[in-house]
Amino acid sequence: MVNPLDTSAKLALDTQSLEQLRAQAKHSPDQALKAAAQQFESVFLNMMLKSMREATPQDGMFDSEQTRMFTGMLDQQLAQSMASRGVGLADIMVKQLRGQMTGEQGSKVGAQSSVNVLPSAYSENTQQDFVNRMRPFAMQASQASGVPPQLMLGQAALESGWGNREIRMADGSNSFNLFGIKANGGWNGKVAEVMTTEYRNGVAYKQVEKFRAYSSYAEAFQDYASLVGNNPRYAGVLQQGGDVAGMAQAIQKAGYATDPKYADKLASIMGKIDLTG
Repeated sequence: MVNPLDTSAKLALDTQSLEQLRAQAKHSPDQALKAAAQQFESVFLNMMLKSMREATPQDGMFDSEQTRMFTGMLDQQLAQSMASRGVGLADIMVKQLRGQMTGEQGSKVGAQSSVNVLPSAYSENTQQDFVNRMRPFAMQASQASGVPPQLMLGQAALESGWGNREIRMADGSNSFNLFGIKANGGWNGKVAEVMTTEYRNGVAYKQVEKFRAYSSYAEAFQDYASLVGNNPRYAGVLQQGGDVAGMAQAIQKAGYATDPKYADKLASIMGKIDLTG
């Protein structure tokens, strides 16, 4: 496991930090995003300090190329120390980038469609770990609603990138909305606003949408099962039985998503899901 990168305890010129950040991005993208934003904040603060120094007369008897060099190094370290405490810029960047990462998706009426990364982009371990974590919630919701668990797990995986691009609240907390269900249709609960990708006549465009937020994954699966199981709009989906391709085609035809390749992506993912563990 890669430990979170702590830039406050490192020298500003420590080149090993970049390699650590790259390694961390593979194992903990969220922590790596925070570290990268903090480093950007440090660079910004250093530029600000440099501008302030340049605005100050530097022709005194103690000024020289050497003192200016060491003063620049001091400013770099000071900027990094300030960034470790935070001035707010890194937090804003993290929220914005999280919104873009989780919002690379879009939909029609009921939920967001995926301009998702193809199933092969995630390792088999990542995929199976996601299925293992979410299987109990899917099985419980399936028993109560009759909605096939492989459909629920397939859409949860597709919409969230196997859990790697979950929708976040404004404060960075998890909305538990794995399915990209929008906050319409009389929804009175919490909402998360993110940038999404919609399709109109096959052309992609971006816009901010409101999505439902839950208190747990169990609640999210129950709401999804209720949406698909009780809405006449999706009656054709349940009529497909265990036919993976049929369910995928039916749910796209019902208007769940606007991505023209949604059914193919969903069928591909459902074909990889192992419910036996």
